[in-house]
Amino acid sequence: MKHNRSGGTSHRSRVLGIAGKPAHGDKNLKKLYIGNLPFTATEDELKELFGQHGTVHSVALINDRETGRPRGFGFIEMDDNDISGTIQALDGKEMGGRALRVNEAQDKPRGGGGGGGGGGGGRW
Repeated sequence: MKHNRSGGTSHRSRVLGIAGKPAHGDKNLKKLYIGNLPFTATEDELKELFGQHGTVHSVALINDRETGRPRGFGFIEMDDNDISGTIQALDGKEMGGRALRVNEAQDKPRGGGGGGGGGGGGRW
């Protein structure tokens, strides 16, 4: 039970299964990075391919903001316990004439600074 600012209390409950892990309906999801995709790859094709190795919860293919064209990589969310077998099975597998790169996605650093441009360095 937790006290909230208005003086009342709120109940937070979470059903836990064996060893304090989330119970069956609340699985941990992990995100995979899929690189070197053929530009013709579709979300359905990836869902079918990765679905052979576990439950696919989401597929996101990344497109260029300005042109709308595929950038050749994407992300797939799967159950945590399916990840290592999927990476072993599909990393290096050929799709559309290209060897896929499959690994666990790294969190994008959240920071204030993107790109710095600049560099003067020239003569004036």
